[in-house]
Amino acid sequence: MKNEHDHTSTKKFGMVINLDLCTGCGSCMVACMSENNVPFKEDESDKLRSITWMKVYKLTNKRPFPETDICYLPRPCQHCEGHDGHSPCVSVCPATATDYDMNTGIVSQIYTRCFGCRYCMGACPYHARYFNWFDPVWPEGMEKYLNPNVSPRMRGIVEKCSFCYHRYQAAKDKAHLEGRKEIEEGEYQTACTQACPAGAITFGDLNNPDHAVYSLKKDPHAFRLLEKLGTNPKVYYVSSKEWVRKAGDNYLENERPAWK
Repeated sequence: MKNEHDHTSTKKFGMVINLDLCTGCGSCMVACMSENNVPFKEDESDKLRSITWMKVYKLTNKRPFPETDICYLPRPCQHCEGHDGHSPCVSVCPATATDYDMNTGIVSQIYTRCFGCRYCMGACPYHARYFNWFDPVWPEGMEKYLNPNVSPRMRGIVEKCSFCYHRYQAAKDKAHLEGRKEIEEGEYQTACTQACPAGAITFGDLNNPDHAVYSLKKDPHAFRLLEKLGTNPKVYYVSSKEWVRKAGDNYLENERPAWK
C-alpha cells in the first residue's frame, strides 16, 4: 500500500512557461485579477502597494544597440516544495495561515487565519506575496461582476496566487457527480493559462506522464528561478537564450549555473 504522501501517487500541479513565446502583453495579469477578485487602486504608481498575483517582468541583456535583446517573464507564486513540503513561507507562518497540500503540491493562503505579520513576505524569495494595505474598493457597479467562487480579502492580511484552486474544486465536484475519481487535464486550468494568446503557459500535473507539463519540464532549456536556494518551485521556464537562463537562475559569475 502506497503512502498517501508518496509523490509518485499524488498530484503535483505546476506550470511550464515558454519565454520564447511570451510577448509581454499582460493578458495573464488581467485574467488573474479578474478571476480572483484582485482589486486595483485609482493610483497604481506606488508598486510597493500594488497587488499582482501574476506579474510580468521585463528582462534585458544589458547590451547596447544593435545587440540589445529583451525577454518578458511572467511570475506567479512558485508554489515551492522545499524540504518535506516546508516551503519558505509555510515554515515561518505563526498562524498556519499558509500551508502545503501534499495531495496537490499547492501552497494555500487561508485569509481568515492571517493576522498580517508579513513573515511570509520576508521569507518568499520571489516577492510573490502581497499585503492588503486597504480594504478593496470597486468601481460603482463592478461588485456585481465579481467571481462568487473567490472571497475578496480585507485589509491587514496577505494574499497570493493560488493556482486558481477554486477551479480544481469545481472540476473535482463535476467529476464526482459524473461518477469519476479523476479529472482530465483540460478540466482544471488556471485563468492565466487560458488567457495567454501566445500559448506560452502550460499547466498540469507534473507527476502525470499524460500531461503536457510532464515532458515540457524536461526540455534541455528548462530552468527554475533561483534553483540554488533549494525551494524546488513548481513553475518551470523554457528559453533558448542563454542570457535569459543565466538571469533566471541568478547565479554569481564564479558559480556553476544549474542548467549546464
